[in-house]
Amino acid sequence: MGNGYIESYMESKMGAASVRSTNRGSGLGKEESRWRKEGSGLGKEGTRWNRKAVEKAAQAVFRACALSAVAVVALITMYMVMGGMPAIGRVGLKNILLETEWMPTAADPKYGILYIILTSVVGTFLAMMVGMPVGVLTAVFLAEVADRRAASAVRSVVELLAGIPSVIYGLLGLYLINPLMYKLEMKAFADSNTHQFTGGANLLSAVLVLAVMILPTVINISENAIRAVPSSVREASLALGASHIQTIFKSVLPAARPGIVTAAVLGVGRAVGEAMAVTLVSGSSVNPPLPFRSVRFLTTAIVSEMGYSQGTHRQMLFTVGLVLFVFIMLTNMALSHILKKGVSEGGGEDTFS
Repeated sequence: MGNGYIESYMESKMGAASVRSTNRGSGLGKEESRWRKEGSGLGKEGTRWNRKAVEKAAQAVFRACALSAVAVVALITMYMVMGGMPAIGRVGLKNILLETEWMPTAADPKYGILYIILTSVVGTFLAMMVGMPVGVLTAVFLAEVADRRAASAVRSVVELLAGIPSVIYGLLGLYLINPLMYKLEMKAFADSNTHQFTGGANLLSAVLVLAVMILPTVINISENAIRAVPSSVREASLALGASHIQTIFKSVLPAARPGIVTAAVLGVGRAVGEAMAVTLVSGSSVNPPLPFRSVRFLTTAIVSEMGYSQGTHRQMLFTVGLVLFVFIMLTNMALSHILKKGVSEGGGEDTFS
């Protein structure tokens, strides 16, 4: 009996110790759980801080890129103004813009660029009149008419046109277009005793070359604009009884007008800024911008004379570049105004951005 009493006493003591040990273990578990929660909170705070840091860094990069673009344009503008103003102060703005004689190397130099400015304006306008309809109609064919195989073939040719260097266009114009223009010139002025024959290097040749060169830009952007027109526009037109062609010209093209105007803006920039191809096919003589006269564009005036110019002559070439720069800016502003006006008249719906 004594032994039983001792055993029961020992079991009760061991049970109490076991309970205390269990309580201590549960306390340690709660403490560990609390530490884990605090650690996970710190982890979330660290992740949130890292995300904010990445976002701030990305915003700083975007802002720097935007400011660099603005800075480049500002530097170009400042450089052109600083390079072109000395000749304006020395020769006079009126003599430069309104005089027609360009003889920078004569004993009595003349620096009139009126014919050169008019040639750039007329040549660009005629190139757009030829290239824009062809480009837009080709875009309509690719987006609305052609099957997949035909569209793929034509698009490959357009991409090839975009990749051809401008000097190749000039050589093709020199050996293909100029002879044809010369034959046409000989027939048109066969009985003339005063016409100065150009050998085909005239304004018409330059216009045709520029019209071909702007085609890839006009086609690609116009096609994207046409494809961006919602299908509901086509469905509504067809539901009202319009034919496929009527839908294209009465509904789709008006809805794609903002994108087509954008194509015109970029096409103008491509035509105005071209120098090498135009130099090879235009004759590079300062004359009134008539179809069968050798002419000189603003870009070709700079390219053809910069190598040997000096003094006031070189400063005048920078002035010609400044005039070209202003001309492109005014052209883009005018076309952008037309674009905004067209969008506002169309109810403010811009289907292409």
